Amino acid sequence: MTSQRSLPADDFGIYYVLAECTDYYDTLPVKEADGSQPCFQGITGLRNLGNTCYMNAILQCLCSISPLVEYFLSGKYITALQNDCSEVATAFAYLMTDMWLGDSDCVSPEIFWSALGNLYPAFTKKTQQDAQEFLIYVLNELHEALKKYHYPRRRSHDKGSAQRCCRKWITTETSVITQLFEGQLNYSIVCLKCEKCTYKNEVFTVLSLPIPSECECSLQDCLQCFFQQDTLTWNNQIHCSFCETKQETAVRAGISKAPKIIIFHLKRFDIQGTTKRKLRTDIHYPLTNLDLTPYICPIFRKYPKYNLCAVVNHFGDLDGGHYTAFCKNSFTQAWYSFDDTRVSEIPDTSVQNATAYLLFYSCQPFSIPIQKH
Repeated sequence: MTSQRSLPADDFGIYYVLAECTDYYDTLPVKEADGSQPCFQGITGLRNLGNTCYMNAILQCLCSISPLVEYFLSGKYITALQNDCSEVATAFAYLMTDMWLGDSDCVSPEIFWSALGNLYPAFTKKTQQDAQEFLIYVLNELHEALKKYHYPRRRSHDKGSAQRCCRKWITTETSVITQLFEGQLNYSIVCLKCEKCTYKNEVFTVLSLPIPSECECSLQDCLQCFFQQDTLTWNNQIHCSFCETKQETAVRAGISKAPKIIIFHLKRFDIQGTTKRKLRTDIHYPLTNLDLTPYICPIFRKYPKYNLCAVVNHFGDLDGGHYTAFCKNSFTQAWYSFDDTRVSEIPDTSVQNATAYLLFYSCQPFSIPIQKH
């Protein structure tokens, strides 16, 4: 998913509903757990298989993203499966089904963990892993298993070069992952000698944001730091095709395609040479109406404001720590804390905390995922 490609229109708009359409929630069943208090759909703990809290936190966040869950519960993923890499996606579908439709308040992610571990053995060693890296691997494997190929439509007036054009057609790949999580950055690169400007596009699923302060700052401060103009000098000079040599350049990034779900990675782990440390900066982030207007190219401002839907927290330091997740449930519209098997409802005021490591924002409220009957 790191290669550059065009970004086709998606068909997932039907899975988003306006917040005021809440009477729909009353028509859905509630699962019961052992005859005790009712357990709502999507509020299920995950067993720790030995230092797998990083995996559990990521899975809880993905489980809270209704359009993704519905894609698997509805069975749509089956027709898209690539036979040579379907194990991870199938295991993910079974796990989402257990977490949303099962009758237990806790399930084991062992089958999914084993399927991904067959491809990435490091995850089966029961050692501490980085949640952000794990997320990227999961999204990439789901994309590879579910991707479809699209061929650009050739214009009818190109008859004279039809055979030559056919040989040069480039396929593009799309999946539920690209349609929900994939965005595109546009870099403007200005040579400071000849002042010529060139552009470069880069696809992303996770934006890694620098933290400009060691004490306290806001998410907007991190965004401004990421998107500010940067001057590349000395060893960082870029080759200018007009000057035909390396020159000092000014580079500025902007979002040319904003994803439905935008994920921010807060770069708390700082490594400079042999020195490693964790930044414990208290970063203030909004639960609603995150305004990305200043960073999205004007003609692409379809979804300028986002609402928080999930958070991955990290406690501890670089050599040892623990991950938990805060997720908003589309059934109850309440926030829940997920700490492996321990699940509890929390007030909105507790979602903002100084341990946030990954932030998941959605451009629109979620509906409730419905399984295939």
